[in-house]
Amino acid sequence: MISSIHILGVLLTVGALLIVSWWSGRRVNDAKSFIAGGTSGTWLVGGALLGTMAGGQSTIGTAQLAFCYGISAWWFTLGAAIGSLLLGYVYAGPLRRSGCSTLLEVVRREYGRKAETVGSILCMVGIFISIVSQLLSSGAMISSFFSIPMLWASVIGAILIMLFVFFGGIRSAGASGIVKLILLYFISLAAGVIVWNIAGGFAGLRDSVECIYQSSSLSKFNSLTDIESIHHRYGSLVARGVMKDLGGCLSLILGVVSTQTYAQCIWSASGNSHARRGSLICAICLPVIGAACTMVGIYMRGHYVTADELAAMQSAGEALPAGIGVIENSAQAFPAFIMQHLPAWLGGIMLGTLLINILGCGSGLSLGVATILVRDVYSNLHRGAERWSQLLQMRLSIVAVLIVAVLVALLCSNSFINDLGFLSLGLRAVSILFPLTFALWLPGRFKPSHVLVAMPVGVVTMLAAKLLSLPGDSVYYGLAIELIVIVLNSRMKATSSR
Repeated sequence: MISSIHILGVLLTVGALLIVSWWSGRRVNDAKSFIAGGTSGTWLVGGALLGTMAGGQSTIGTAQLAFCYGISAWWFTLGAAIGSLLLGYVYAGPLRRSGCSTLLEVVRREYGRKAETVGSILCMVGIFISIVSQLLSSGAMISSFFSIPMLWASVIGAILIMLFVFFGGIRSAGASGIVKLILLYFISLAAGVIVWNIAGGFAGLRDSVECIYQSSSLSKFNSLTDIESIHHRYGSLVARGVMKDLGGCLSLILGVVSTQTYAQCIWSASGNSHARRGSLICAICLPVIGAACTMVGIYMRGHYVTADELAAMQSAGEALPAGIGVIENSAQAFPAFIMQHLPAWLGGIMLGTLLINILGCGSGLSLGVATILVRDVYSNLHRGAERWSQLLQMRLSIVAVLIVAVLVALLCSNSFINDLGFLSLGLRAVSILFPLTFALWLPGRFKPSHVLVAMPVGVVTMLAAKLLSLPGDSVYYGLAIELIVIVLNSRMKATSSR
């Protein structure tokens, strides 16, 4: 149970990061500095990337997935780390040389305003889904802290996200990201060491998971019939299937490259070398954070059951084994570990850091959606807007996005956090990856009308594959169909030009 010391630690940590965000954003007085800055060094770039990637999905979501599927949960942060390297070492140079400030602006220069508008709408949907997942994560934590309804917890989370980015834009995300980098490493290493000690290493983690599944009703509830199936689920990197888990990783890698929020971090760098080194820092940090969260999730699996699992055991006439705790759902694995197994003072700092990272990630994603709305959609309808008005538009857009996100989060309160994350990043990749890549490296090769058709066709195909539960990951289908449409049309263009 959360104590007054826990709450004090949370409030102090959140307050300190808000002060850092405000301080770092004092010099923001126009839309250009609000969006990209342009003077960020290596650590600011790395902090901004880490601050927007290591949110609820990378921490709470990873522990939740590890609770259910073991070490395969590590793919989320592994994929994000590889995507960060790809963004920094392959795409950073061409993006910065393009002279654009958004990914969709790159697409517009090559394929026209219609392609930009369609891509903007598709990308916003993908990013928006991630904002919803951050609100679900922050809402769950806040409601457990203060025992308030999910509605008000989500509203509080949205307000805190606004405060994080409202006055500082990408600068505040970067500066607070540096502090979060330090705090995240501290809590990740601390959590990993504590789990290792109290569990007795990997052997202890494995034995505890085997032990809890001695309950026949619990094993049946989770579709685990023998020791081999338990070992496969919790000890395999492809526990959910090779195509499924690798598809999720692919969604992360390509989704990072296709996301306005992460590209803004690259554009904020004062030079290409700072952009590359910043992406490297992020890529080094993320897998460590993911590994620690994965260990916590597996430990909690061996010592806790969910409320639904307890109900299944009671229906079968089985009693809860001695020493086994109960959590409301798997999403509470990491917060419950902190509150139940750590000293209150340390737990308060950890809970505050987790909350602040969720809010920071949400602020970066909200800034990305607002940038697309103002620079790629609104500016096409109202050209010639003054810079000061763009700054006002940016801030009002963030408020509007978060209000809608709160409403959607309430409708999706039972969703699996990382499922939303994989879907979100996959949609972003399918939306603009190929048009963006071809615009940077193969300009003049493809007709704008063909690209305009390929983008929505790919997204619709991906969503259809998801709804129909086709084998593998739905991102394969979306990317394949989009590429086929573009390549076939390229051949048609080459034939017609002879």
